[in-house]
Amino acid sequence: MFFLSLSVGSAANPNDVIKLKVNDAVFDVELENNSATQELMKTLKNGNVTINASDYGNFEKVGELGFSLPTNDENVNTAPGDIVLYQGNHISLFYDSHSWSYTKIGKIQNVDSNQLKNVLGSGDVKLTLSLK
Repeated sequence: MFFLSLSVGSAANPNDVIKLKVNDAVFDVELENNSATQELMKTLKNGNVTINASDYGNFEKVGELGFSLPTNDENVNTAPGDIVLYQGNHISLFYDSHSWSYTKIGKIQNVDSNQLKNVLGSGDVKLTLSLK
């Protein structure tokens, strides 16, 4: 099992960056500017959010948030490093590509798919979202 931590800035403006930590690996994630990221950041002001994520379809790790966020779904062709909201209450972290209707949350910067696959491993991961 891996530990994943997202540190989020104070507002969801274009080019806001969060930190993504998986064990000792830390990645920068550039946030989208939408109502989902704005509400997520408001929620995180009240404390951390932990997500137990499982592998799905050999292309993503997905887990339930425990609450809902506003959706801005659009047909998205995901790529490794994309983080999206699915059905308003699930977070998906992609290590391969897929196409579906999602709300974009952000994108990991400067990571290739092999590096991301190695960090995530083949089993379940624990994601913890927190403010800086």
